[in-house]
Amino acid sequence: MIVAVLLGIFVGLVFPDVGVALKPIGTGFVNLIKMMISPIIFCTIVLGVGSVRQAAKVGKVGGLALGYFILMSTVALAIGLVVGNLIHPGSGLELSDKLREAGQDAAGAEHESTSDFILGIIPSSLLSSLTSGEVLQTLLVALLVGFAVQFMGATGEKVLSAISVIQRLVFRILTMVMWLAPIGAFGAIAAVVGATGVSALISLGQIMLGFYVTCILFVFVVLGMLLRLVAGLSIFSLFRYLAREFLLIVSTSSSETALPRLIAKMEHLGVSRPVVGITVPTGYSFNLDGTAIYLTMASLFVADAMGTPLAIGEQISLLLFMIIASKGAAGVTGAGLATLAGGLQSHRPDLVDGVGLIVGIDRFMSEARALTNFAGNSVATVLVGTWTGEFDREQAKLVLSGEYPFDETDMLDDEEDKPKALQSH
Repeated sequence: MIVAVLLGIFVGLVFPDVGVALKPIGTGFVNLIKMMISPIIFCTIVLGVGSVRQAAKVGKVGGLALGYFILMSTVALAIGLVVGNLIHPGSGLELSDKLREAGQDAAGAEHESTSDFILGIIPSSLLSSLTSGEVLQTLLVALLVGFAVQFMGATGEKVLSAISVIQRLVFRILTMVMWLAPIGAFGAIAAVVGATGVSALISLGQIMLGFYVTCILFVFVVLGMLLRLVAGLSIFSLFRYLAREFLLIVSTSSSETALPRLIAKMEHLGVSRPVVGITVPTGYSFNLDGTAIYLTMASLFVADAMGTPLAIGEQISLLLFMIIASKGAAGVTGAGLATLAGGLQSHRPDLVDGVGLIVGIDRFMSEARALTNFAGNSVATVLVGTWTGEFDREQAKLVLSGEYPFDETDMLDDEEDKPKALQSH
């Protein structure tokens, strides 16, 4: 993967036209991963919820997860505002006609209202949720099936057994797809470097640097402290365990490509299947810490660049709007940009043209957004598991120390493969 990424950068810089032509390779790989997301989420949740005899436990997990997601999104938005006011990004930049047109295009992009987002969770049919690619639709149907299985008694056990076999098949296919990761990474990186080059980074380096630093502080200070205090784990150990997933996100600029592996790895770490099945998919739509930081810092950046900074009252009003709007910006390339334009349109229409200043580097900022979102969801899964008593610390210690490695061949744990201490435990 590392060699493929470096080779992609080289091709993009030296042969930019060739790099741009390689874009379908990266797109194809991302689509292969997305193809696996709905089946994996469905199997994981049905098996998890169906095996839990107390429905209240599932509700407790979901409630805790949603409460945590809203709180952390608000914290991330607030941190973005504070840092943005300290560094005043965008001051001194000039808006060209070309960038003005790009801003209008972004404002014209489709972005959902809150009601549309909620209604979009309901699929057109029971089976369409498995083919539409909508994570929350799959989550809803899987929960309904899981609860139905709970009330079916012995017959429900047969359903769970069949879905368990299907889950093994799905993860086996995912393992085969992952062998193509270096090829997909090469195509994705070559395309973006070939299309933008280095020039896009120079004039807008300040906002990028400020954004990256803010994300780093949020992840390692805020999330790191929470993980240490609540679960007693080091965030560095957790991220070392998830190193392959982070590399996959960097190369594809999409946190969705790592979602199936995150589900498998969180279960292997010792978080129970119901907690993983509910927290991870929900977090991909509601726990967007990186996107929250991006929205507030980008808003301040545009206002400063246009020479009309936002007043404190406007910043607070925009923050409240973004808390809701950011929930609909999950998993869609460019959705963060459309949400930013929508927020400015509703509060300060005169600033919408300035969104064009962000367009040139949005692809590079999306790397940090995706990484921060993924980090936030991995930490959230461990925290919710700890709060609900569904996290095995002994297993986590063995996993993070390397004594109980993750099985890359099928990504599923077998009882006989576990250390003896865990089998008895």
